[in-house]
This record gives sequence, C-alpha cells and structure tokens, in this order.
Amino acid sequence: MGRLHTGTCLPMWAFTLLLCASDARAQPLYFPPLGPGGTWETLDPASLNWCPDRIDSLYAYLDHHNTKAFIVLKDGRIVLEHYVGTFTQDSLWYWASAGKTLTSTLVGIAQEEGYLSIEDPTSNYLGAGWTSEAPAQEAQITVRNQLTMTSGLNDAGADPYCTDPSCLTYLADAGTRWAYHNGPYTLLDQVIAQATGQPFGQYFNTKLRNPIGMNGLWLQVDENNLYFSTARSMARFGLLALNRMVWAGDTILHDTAYFHAATTPSQNINLSYGYLWWLNGQPTYMLPQTQFVFQGPLMPDAPLDAYNALGKNDQLINVSPSTGLVLVRMGNAAEESLQVSTYFNNIIWQYMNALDCGMGINETQAAAGMVLAPNPASSPVRISLPGGMQPEQTEICDSQGRTVLESHRNAALDVAGLAPGVYVVKVASGARRYVSRLVKE
Repeated sequence: MGRLHTGTCLPMWAFTLLLCASDARAQPLYFPPLGPGGTWETLDPASLNWCPDRIDSLYAYLDHHNTKAFIVLKDGRIVLEHYVGTFTQDSLWYWASAGKTLTSTLVGIAQEEGYLSIEDPTSNYLGAGWTSEAPAQEAQITVRNQLTMTSGLNDAGADPYCTDPSCLTYLADAGTRWAYHNGPYTLLDQVIAQATGQPFGQYFNTKLRNPIGMNGLWLQVDENNLYFSTARSMARFGLLALNRMVWAGDTILHDTAYFHAATTPSQNINLSYGYLWWLNGQPTYMLPQTQFVFQGPLMPDAPLDAYNALGKNDQLINVSPSTGLVLVRMGNAAEESLQVSTYFNNIIWQYMNALDCGMGINETQAAAGMVLAPNPASSPVRISLPGGMQPEQTEICDSQGRTVLESHRNAALDVAGLAPGVYVVKVASGARRYVSRLVKE
C-alpha cells in the first residue's frame, strides 16, 4: 500500500479500532490451560459483529496466497482459526525470523537472572576473535547491538547467515548503522548458552516454552537455528506478549523495563525496530536488504500500537494491546521471497478492517494513497493515484538510493529490465508526492 510522502493520509489502522467498538476490550484476558487435554475457549465472530461472508473472503485470500494456518485471538479466546489442505491444528511449521522474538525474550530472562547484561561486549561470552574485526572494533559490539541489528558488521557478504569469524567483517562502528543481519543475531543463542551454562534449547524450554504450554523445538537448518511448532503455540506466545510477558498470573519476564525497551524504538536509525520486534506506528521505517528510510508506519492498515514478529515467507505474529487482538499466520511465501515481508501482512489487515458488518466495504478504501499493481510484479506495473490523479514524474530507486528508472506522464511502468529485489517508487503529481515499495520478481 502506498502513502503520501507528507504523511497526511489517515492510516487504515483507525478503522481497526471499530472492530471492538462495543468496548469488549475491557474484558479480562483469558489464558488456555497448559495440559494437552485442555480446551481453548472460542469466541463467536458474531459477538464482534463480524460478517460471515467477509470472513469467507479473508479465508479465500489466505488460501490463494499459500497459507497453512491462520489464527486470530480476541482477549485470548480464539475467534478465527483456519487450516488449509492437510495442515492441521497438530502440524508443525517453522517460525523463520519470527522466532527472533523468542530469543529476545530469553535474553531478557537471562539478564533478569543475572547471567548476562545486554550492555556487555559480546566477546565476554563468545571470546575474542568471534569476528574478523580488529580487537578494538570487536570490543565495541555489545549484546544490545545484536538485539537491535546495529553490530556494524558487513551484511552484504556472500552469506549473511554465516556465523564464522571470516564472514563477520567490519563495515561501520557498532551502534552507527542499522542492517538486518542474521549472522550476529544467530550468535545470541551461543551467548545465552555460554552465559547460563545450559544448552540453549534446554534453557528455552524451562524458562519460556513449558510455562506457557507451547510445544515445538529448535532445529539447526544450515547456519540458522529455527523454531518449529504448531500455530496454536505461536498464538500462545503472542498472547504472552499481549499481556507483557505474564501468563495467567505467572510472570515469565519480570523486567518490565526490558520488555518496554524491546517493543519500542531501540535506536534512532530504524525507529520501527525494537529488540528483534518490528514496531508499527512509527514515523519512519527501514527494511532488510536496503538502507532506504521509508516514510510512514510499517503497516498503515494495522493497529498503530502493534508489535510484530515477522519472518521469511510470511510467518507472522501481530500483537495489538489497544484491540486485544493477536493475529498469527504460518505458510509458504504469499507472493514474494524476502527475509521479512510487511506487504502481505498489511493486506491481511485490510481484510480484517473490513470484517465489521457495520462498515461499508468502500469505507476501507478511504485512506488509500498510491497503489502499484501488481505488486510484486514482473512487468508492467500500473500506478493508481487518489481521485484519478495522473503521475507527472516517476522515479524508481534501488536499495542503494540510485535511480534506475524514470518516467514522465506515464501510468504504466515497464520494469522487466530491473533485477529482482525491493525498489522505491517515487511519484509526483501536482503538489502531491507519493512513495511506495515495489517488489520486482
């Protein structure tokens, strides 16, 4: 979804609040039982005034875009639960980078228990020489830098997932550059293991998985340590995060200051990133594989207060305290293959915003800015502007900010010659300026 560069468009998240216009949010949170034989309580969508035909449209969209499991909780109760094909309530799937939020939580628990401090140099736990940097440069990298993606290590190497010292080379001083770099993140598992003196998986199961009734396990896949579980276990963690790491009176993470820091801007470079959580509602955001700073919130149609676990191939958890909603999706890539995708997630929220029977479907389009279709695309791409306005000047920039395509007074763009990747599309029409992302397949 495009948006005005000036940020004057009303974001669609505002309509999401209408989902709970009956003030049902005042209800206390419900927590499902821990045992395998317990029943998770449900909530009738009709009690939220959600239209059955619009739920069917949401499910049809999800089915068409490679979804395996989809769950929506309202104040802890299951209001929507949908599985596709042979995938069931008991099927396991990987979280991809959505699992980074599990690691973030475990770091907070380890710090609370006195095993580590996020202000410590990472070399305190991994030893000197865990990178190829000069000793003084390496000593600047702290556990906090790993949590906030500000290690300064070069993310443009041949294998950004590699954790070998030879792959971890200097690009900038720690804390001065934000880049989505999996290698330094993955090493947090070793930091926790070394600090606690326990295998990472064992510490995770004892401190986080078992107390909230999750299932699943961590598996090494190439250089990555990925978490696999059921969709309901994913929803359990989302519910825990909704209640700020307290499960039915059992506090999993007592350090409220840590959780607040984890779910608010962690640095001033990418305001939409906390401690491995993605944050909606910030004035700007950055994405993996680019140093471009986008204007506006990460997902304009989602609740502004949402904090999100986002992973490759559109694994996602959205947590919105203002609405009491937790939204979970597992599956294969919807339309694109990126480390983190917010485009598909935002479209899901467009469907969510339209569920309320009291809202006309056309109202959900009220905040639309520039639309690029199709997106992702191969070629051509059409530009649609509000009010039938026509683009006067169009510029497409690559991830390094270089102009790779220009067009004048043309609503159709031929992008066949562009390499696959994420681009920035800037459009001028009269006094209006628009900017949006384009994914080239």
